[in-house]
Amino acid sequence: MKVRDVMTWNVITVSSDTPIMEARKIMEVHNVRRLPVVDRGKLVGIVSKERIVRSGPSPATSLSVWEINYLLAKMKVKEIMSKDVVTVSPDTSVESAVALAQTKGAGALPVLEDHNLIGIVTTNDFFYKLLNPVLGIGKPGTRIVISKGSKPKSIKEVLECVEKHGLEIVALHSMAPIEGKEFDLCVHLDTDDASKLIKDLADKGYETEIIER
Repeated sequence: MKVRDVMTWNVITVSSDTPIMEARKIMEVHNVRRLPVVDRGKLVGIVSKERIVRSGPSPATSLSVWEINYLLAKMKVKEIMSKDVVTVSPDTSVESAVALAQTKGAGALPVLEDHNLIGIVTTNDFFYKLLNPVLGIGKPGTRIVISKGSKPKSIKEVLECVEKHGLEIVALHSMAPIEGKEFDLCVHLDTDDASKLIKDLADKGYETEIIER
């Protein structure tokens, strides 16, 4: 899966001369937490809601509300934006993009193609469009973890049992156990009653656990 498959295409941007109060209103209206900053078609920075909040006076300030609003009204995005922007291309793999975001501590990655901003991908995009489908979040059914079931032979036996009981797989993935070296197998099935399958797996020597979704 590539970044282009999960990114937001219609990017809301501001210029570096945008007052930060206006930038904050834009964030509130569009329900976003970050805005790429573009001047003359070129990405020059990114401003976040957290930076806007931090740009305000300390709660212990002796300034009046009028004075605070006056100072904030004069401040521009270019005074608080992050200029060291971490970007990706639309053809970057999702795995690489996630690793890059984690390494750089970035909550959002503007997407550039031929030096032009064409989209943005955020941690929410990774969660909702990648992690949720993998874990089957929001989908009905039963999720079963088969202890040490990720070896090829074990996967084959599990799938044969699933087919035997006429069940469909919504999602399937291996996961590292808290202890031990062998990975567990997590299977999300399209049924609310997997008791017969669980008994069948137990007869074959597998330990299973139903995980709350």
